[in-house]
Order: sequence, then structure tokens, then C-alpha cells
Amino acid sequence: MIGKNRFTKTLIVINLLLIGCISEISAQDAIAERKQLFNSDWRFSLGDSPENSLPNSDDNNWRKLNLPHDWSIEGKSEKNNPSEGDGGFYPMGKAWYRKTFSVPAQWKSQKIAIYFEGVYMNSEVFVNGKSVGIQPYGYTSFEYDLSPYLKFGQKNTIAVKVDNSQQKNCRWYSGSGIYRNVWLMVRNPVHFKNWGLAITTLEVKNNKATVQVKTIVKNETAVLQNLLLTTAIKNAKDKNTADSTSKIELQPNEEKEIVQTIVVENPKLWSVELPNLYQVKSIIKKESKILDAVTTDFGIRTIDFSAEKGFLLNGKKIVLNGGCMHHDNGALGAAAYDRAEERKVELLKAAGFNAVRTSHNPPSESFLKACDRLGMLVIDEAFDGWKEKKNTFDYASIFDAQWKHDIESMVLRDRNHPSIIMWSIGNEIIERTKPEAVETAKMLANAVRNIDSTRPVTSAMTTWDQGWEIFDPLMAAHDVAGYNYQLHHAESDHERVPSRIIVQTESYPKDAFVNWNLNQKHNYILGDFVWTAMDYLGESGIGRYVYPGEPEGEHWIANFYPWHGAYCGDIDLTGWRKPISHYRSMLYNDNEKIYMAVREPNPENGAIKLTSWAVWPTWESWTWPNHKGKNIEIEVYSKYKKVRLYLNGKVVGEKETGVAQEFKATFVIPYEGGELKAVGLENDKEAESVLLKTAGQPAKIKLTADRKIISADNQDLVYVSVEITDEKGVLNPNAQNQLTFKVSGAGTIAGVDNADLKDTDLYVADSRKAWHGRALVIIKSTAEGVINLEVTSPGLNKNNIKIQSVKKNKM
Repeated sequence: MIGKNRFTKTLIVINLLLIGCISEISAQDAIAERKQLFNSDWRFSLGDSPENSLPNSDDNNWRKLNLPHDWSIEGKSEKNNPSEGDGGFYPMGKAWYRKTFSVPAQWKSQKIAIYFEGVYMNSEVFVNGKSVGIQPYGYTSFEYDLSPYLKFGQKNTIAVKVDNSQQKNCRWYSGSGIYRNVWLMVRNPVHFKNWGLAITTLEVKNNKATVQVKTIVKNETAVLQNLLLTTAIKNAKDKNTADSTSKIELQPNEEKEIVQTIVVENPKLWSVELPNLYQVKSIIKKESKILDAVTTDFGIRTIDFSAEKGFLLNGKKIVLNGGCMHHDNGALGAAAYDRAEERKVELLKAAGFNAVRTSHNPPSESFLKACDRLGMLVIDEAFDGWKEKKNTFDYASIFDAQWKHDIESMVLRDRNHPSIIMWSIGNEIIERTKPEAVETAKMLANAVRNIDSTRPVTSAMTTWDQGWEIFDPLMAAHDVAGYNYQLHHAESDHERVPSRIIVQTESYPKDAFVNWNLNQKHNYILGDFVWTAMDYLGESGIGRYVYPGEPEGEHWIANFYPWHGAYCGDIDLTGWRKPISHYRSMLYNDNEKIYMAVREPNPENGAIKLTSWAVWPTWESWTWPNHKGKNIEIEVYSKYKKVRLYLNGKVVGEKETGVAQEFKATFVIPYEGGELKAVGLENDKEAESVLLKTAGQPAKIKLTADRKIISADNQDLVYVSVEITDEKGVLNPNAQNQLTFKVSGAGTIAGVDNADLKDTDLYVADSRKAWHGRALVIIKSTAEGVINLEVTSPGLNKNNIKIQSVKKNKM
């Protein structure tokens, strides 16, 4: 589980034990943990004052908190906030973080650095009042050397200014603050460079894998260093499978790359189904003394792309059933808790996806680690645009100054993840029809290839008002052509450019079948990435359905508040899979063969209308008390050739559900309460059934925790689903009861949700109204012990659930 991996701290002594040379090191060599989580005991203040950077500035009245933190999600979504619909109408602005920490005197001989996984945005870091660096782009991870600024043997103050006041700078909810993990790095002056290891599988043949490890070692001393680099590959059981040793001579203040080739016998390959992982254990030694040691996870796998065979993973053709994902975590905002990032990948896997596109920015490290562990393929994307802006303060305003730093940082940081199969250098570039865009694409692609030539480069392209063939020169600058919503051009494009490899980088949810069908027909089409896999905050109203009397139009044409998020995901913000999710998974997978839901009837005063990214509101419900005797549409998705429908034990119809019917059957019958059953027929025999029951009045609260034991580390999360049922335990999908949440013991509420993107109640709260009978409570551990959640609502039987919060060495 991610809680263990997240807090596995690379102690020099532990690394020695793993390598098997504990006898060669004495206790005084283990000066400090090399990488220390630096998330706890910060102070926070909204607003801006230059005095906040000074070490003696009074911060006693500042709020105490632990990272990760997003201050925007704590505010209220309001119609006139400058972030507008793109940012979910949430408040942004400026703020400061401060932390005072002790630096032991013995660290003076070490190199001390601070590593931020992500700060949104325009961050400036001060140590003891001195500015040590500025990072404009909020999705780039970065590190600063603190050694010149520290007072050893004394207290030190670090202050971080965050400026997200220039709005709009994003087309989705960005959040604001130090929203990803922070680490303190304590290294010997002779050490491995940050992001300095590159691990590549060169070949897998005859039950042998040839692995190349490139390692950059830095000598930040004033003397010549003669060193020994040992690189060992360990399997999942921590057994040494292969190793290599190299002698190194480093001049004063020199860094050098060492290339080692290691052969692994009988490798267990990384795949979507079996995501086997290995570790590279790297050690720098001088004589018998270990100077630095790091552990890097990787997977042994091969990838190949061609128009003739498509995408091959370990020689096997894979059709990409992908989804696009923005980075937020719903009720948590942008705060990238490791567990929240892992849960997203779990939800994607459960929904049948095998790939994700990180639109439109590099994701958290925790997200990629979860993709590695769980078997999820990734298109890692750098940014949304290039030189011409979409919003006033977006990436175009810093492109010329920052592009090289940001794209190189992405590739250097992420290149060892086996889950990543493509790099994306952009999305729907505004200048895409101009010749200079081709030159920019070549420039970006070459920057990627100079670091990693093992993966293809793509970007997502589209056009709405010009001939599609105008993009031929731009597509030729990429290895794989990304099509947004334009896969219908693929067949004619293939005739014109037979060598082109195509992937649909965005698609409308409603086009699931036609895109699946094209994927089945043509190897030169790698797959499809729907917009989106999950709902997200911001880009408010995309995917909404419009009731009579509500303002019509696509999300960009007007202010559609109270919509503050995008309802175009296969999965909603509580983790519930919408019917479209079951349909899409059924197309690409065989683990689910029949599913049933009911289309929401049109109101009496008019028809529901859909935006381009919407699908009809369809629910797992046979509780429609206002429609007795009126016709209602039932949708059955089936991989069986036929389905039979029963209402209260009587057959009401039978229909084919083959490819010709797009694996769908629609039944129209007068509504009558009771029990609705759909049965899949195999050779005209009933094989499998699904059931919907009419619910009685709301009576009970059902609580389901995703885990019963979590880590007592002030970081781990438990997600508790709340369902309102009748006396018999049947979910009432019309329940809208106001719920109150009380947490006692070793936890605190991190967020509450109900998936209703028109409900602007605070996400950081202790109450929430149910929506379609459901709600969600996210609880964060605060100490060791029992966490008790009690949920109450007027007129309902209260309920509670207990979660154990334990120290990780007890798990």
C-alpha cells in the first residue's frame, strides 16, 4: 500500500543491510536520513507582506497545518471570483508558508537541500531571509541547495511565498499553495545527483533482460575523489538478481555520468495485468566507507509502436482504453495526499481503464508510483499550450523563459516509471496552423529525446474550422499523432499518410462505441482517451445536462454558476461509476457482461438538453414515484447476444445486444414499482442477471470504509461512503437528507462531498446534503488509536464506523 512506500525512508544503514555489507560501515556513518518528509509543522497566512520572508517575523498568530495544503478549496465558490468558471469560481490570491526547524551541527559537513514536488504557483523560497529561488510553473518539481544559507546547530526559518493572484492562468481548477509533498535532503558532498539515475530496458530476449543504468555522481568537494559505484538490481523479494561495479575518478566540483549494463536472468516483466517491479540499489563508496545510497523502483518491459502492429507491450498488442485526468482530488482540492493519488488509480483500474493521460501537466510522483504498482499506462503531459495564450496569464506568458527547464524537469523526474509509454509536449496549441508551430514542436520533441529516446513524443491536436490536413507538417514533427475529437479522420488520413501512428487523445463520452470500433479495425490507431475518466473541479459546466428553464450553451459561452466543476467523467467525485463507465469498460473488457440503468425522464415542462461532452442522465434506480403508469426508458448494456427484461417476475421484452446493436438494448415500459431484472441469454438460456429494486422511504444510513486500518502519520486517508437506504437496506436514489459528520479519536475530517457539481456548500466542512442517496467523508489520521465517525440526519437512524490508525511498523 502507498502509506508504506511513501514513508519508507532511505537510511544509509538500511541500504547497507539490503546490499549486504553492514560490516563495512560504522554507526557514525549513518549521519541522517537522506530523504526526510518535511510536511509537518508549517504555519500559513493568507495575504502578502515582504516582512513574511524575514526570520524574525512574528508568525505566532498564523495558522498551524501540515502539508500538502490547498487554500483555495477551503474558500467558497462564488459567482464573481476572478478564477471564473475555469477555476471553479474558487478564491486564489497570495499567501505565505513558514517553518522553523533545527539543523544539527554535524550536518555542516553535508549538503542540505529542500525538494518541493509542486507549489502552485509563482513560488519564491527564502531561507533565513535570503531568497534561494523562484519557480513560476506550479506543476514542476524543484530542488534548492540550502547549505549556504543555513545556521548549523541552530534554529532556521524557511518561508515560501505563493502567488496565484493573476487570474485566469489555467483552464481548470489549479488550487493554490504547497499542494504536494516537501522533502529535506541530507547528502554527503559526494552524492547521486537529483534525478540523476536513468534505467532503461535495452532488450528482452531468451529469458534475459539487458538493463542499462546511467548514473550521475557529483563531487561537491575541493579534492579529487576515487570512488566505487555499486549498482544492484533487486526483485520483489529483495533478492539480488544482478549487479555491476565501476571505479570512478572525480575531479573537484565535477559530476560524471557512469553507464553500466546489467543482465537479469529470467526477468518478470512489467505489464498492465502483472505490474512486476524491481529496484536498483545504488551505492557510492570510498574505500570501505559508504558516502551515498539510493533506491530506485523500475520495471522491466519493452514498448514498440508502429502503424503496422500498433502498440506492443512486451511484444503483445494492447489497445489503449484511456481516460484523461486533471490533477485535483475533488473535496481535497489540489492537495496531493499519497492515498488520494493512489485511490484515483484504483478507481481507474476498477472502471476498466488501462491508460491515463495526465492532462495537461505532469502529475504527482505518488500518482505515477501508483500507476507503476497497479499497472496503469500513462501519457505524461508537460503543459496546455505554447507561445499563444488561451487565458491571459497562462503558460504562454512564461513559455520562452521556462519551457526548457520545465519539460526537462518532467522527463528527468519521471523517466524511470515503467507505466509511462509516451511524452506529450502540448495540448490544442493555439498557433497550431502556423509554420512556426512546427519548429516549436521539433524544439520540444528534441529536448525530450535528448534525455529519453525510448518513448515516443506526441501532443494533442484538433481543429474546428479548418481542413484537418493542414496539420500534416505538425504531426510529422511527432512520433505519434494525437487527435482530439477527430478520430473520424483516421481512415482517410491513413490513406494519405500510411506511416502515421494515431491515438485519440480526447474524445466525447457519447462516442464510446464508434471509437472502440475504429480501434478494433485498425492497428495504426493505438486507442482512445475519453474526456474524462473522472469528474474534476473547474471548467465548470462541461458535460452538464440542461433542464427546461436553465440557460443553455457550452461551458465557455457564459457564467453557469453554481456549476463549479466538470460533469463529463465516467466516474464522479465520490468514486461512483456512472452508467457510461460500465458501458465503456464492457466494450474493452470481459469482466463485466451485463449492466442496467434507467434514463431520467424528461420533466413535464420540456426536454432535457445535452452539451457536447454530456451523456443523458442515467441512474441505477427503479424508484420513480412521480412517474407511475408513465413510459420510462431502461437501458441494458450486454456482452451477451440477447437480454430478457422482467418486471415483478413477468417478462416484458427480449432484445438482441450484439455488435450491430452496439451492445445496447432500450426497453420502454410504463413505470410500476417493484423489482426490475435484466438477464443475459447464452444460447437462449439465462446466464446472468442484474437487479434494480424500488426503494421505500429513507430510514437508515449505511457506512462503508475503503480501508479499516490506516497509518497514524498525519497523512493517510480513509474514504467513507455514505448511502441512505430504506428499512430493508435498499439505496434510496432520491434521498437528499442533510447529513452531519462527527469524527472523534485519532482522525479529523479532510473533506466531504456528494458529487453534485451544482452544490456549492463547502468541501471542508462537517455536513453535506446527500445527492442521489449518496455522500462521501474523507478522514485524515492525526494520531495512533481509534477513529470514530458518527453520521446523523433528522428522521434517520444514526450510524457510526470505527477505523484503526496505527503506526506503520504495526501494519
